Amino acid sequence: MEQAEGTKTIEASAADIMEVLADFQAYPDWTDVKKTEVVKTDKQDRATELFYEVSQFGITAKYTLAYAYTPNDGGMTWTTKSVDEGPIKNIEGEYVLEELDEDETEVTYRMTLDLKTKLPGIIMKRGEKMIIRNALDGLKKRVEEG
Repeated sequence: MEQAEGTKTIEASAADIMEVLADFQAYPDWTDVKKTEVVKTDKQDRATELFYEVSQFGITAKYTLAYAYTPNDGGMTWTTKSVDEGPIKNIEGEYVLEELDEDETEVTYRMTLDLKTKLPGIIMKRGEKMIIRNALDGLKKRVEEG
């Protein structure tokens, strides 16, 4: 299992960041995700199961993740519900949001990825950097630029 982790400060409230994170339909606009589809929602109409189609390095993966939300806009976690296609066996991750003040939030992103086949270390490192960049830099840009 490979783990990627990074932290970035975003000039926004935790509530504003959670609004962007929970807008899964917009992920193709700011991430490498090609397609998302909400499978199941909770009583607050938040996605609790979400289908993804992702393509990186010419490899396509299709999978469904189960989501749980941290109270008080504290972030969210995800785990693999199913894998339909591609090299992924399991994905677990989280966004942790810690408000520094009303207009500044520290966002930590963690993801553990378990693949069906072992990839060379250099490819895994490049993939990790790309995942973190998309998860944090893409989020920062989306939140701060609207």
